[in-house]
Amino acid sequence: MNFLRKLNDFFTKYMAILIVFVAGFALFFPCAVSFIQTSFINYLLMIIMFGMGLTLQARDFQLILQRPKDLIIGILAQFSIMPLVAFLLCFAFDVPAELALGIILVGACPGGTASNVMSYLAKGDLALSLSITSFSTFLAPLLTPIITLLYVGEEIEIDVISMIFSLVEIVIIPVLLGFIIKKFFYGFSVKIQSILPLISISSIMLIVACIVGVNSQKILQIGFFIFIIVVLHNVFGYILGYFVAKFFKMPFEKRKTLSIEVGMQNSALASSLAVTHFASMPLAAVPGAVFSVWHNISGSILANILALKK
Repeated sequence: MNFLRKLNDFFTKYMAILIVFVAGFALFFPCAVSFIQTSFINYLLMIIMFGMGLTLQARDFQLILQRPKDLIIGILAQFSIMPLVAFLLCFAFDVPAELALGIILVGACPGGTASNVMSYLAKGDLALSLSITSFSTFLAPLLTPIITLLYVGEEIEIDVISMIFSLVEIVIIPVLLGFIIKKFFYGFSVKIQSILPLISISSIMLIVACIVGVNSQKILQIGFFIFIIVVLHNVFGYILGYFVAKFFKMPFEKRKTLSIEVGMQNSALASSLAVTHFASMPLAAVPGAVFSVWHNISGSILANILALKK
């Protein structure tokens, strides 16, 4: 167990570097990761969501009663800014429909658990971060398909009902299962929590390796183009999230949190949805994979900068 804890600490400390390495390896040596089938992606994501459920406590949900304004602003910012920025970037760069779908899916997804880590490192409001991530995750089965339909429904057929059921299966059920296990088997959950980052980061690395490996040739052709859009999407999310919090006169601690929560997405979920529901458009999964790599790098940098400011 000590070895696993040390490995967990190593993966947590060097998460961004490890994900970049895996993405680069899969890009140039796709045959080496071909054993990771796209059919594994949903199961890997379910593992990540189960881990998220194990970290939740009843008091995390009490925030909506204690300070609903902050939480509502955070959720509205999450589901409005990123989809709109994604749409505007696709329009400005005249992005092909297949890639545009992937970018919109990233924007329409809830925040990921990485945002909680970055909020903690930035010395932000961790309770608010956990609440926004939790509630946006539970709202995702309804809002993500509707937002996707709103932005790309005229060009691409979107099966909203199928996406809703898929999100319930991939996100809600594993999170609830993790939450219930923590409630009734607290001792077990405490033991496994010490290696949860290792499990989650390993799962993200496998998802990134799979998607990058499968699409390596196409990524090499359009990689710089999609990378620029992903970077802009992420950075605009940070900036606009911060200024929304400033507009509502939130203290600096909460501005940090909202900036990170809006800018960092559950991009692995976007890739999973693309693979599951748009198999005929394989490039739609690429923006999510690229975002997964980039936002861990940018999030780490931003968190370190914000931690120095008071």
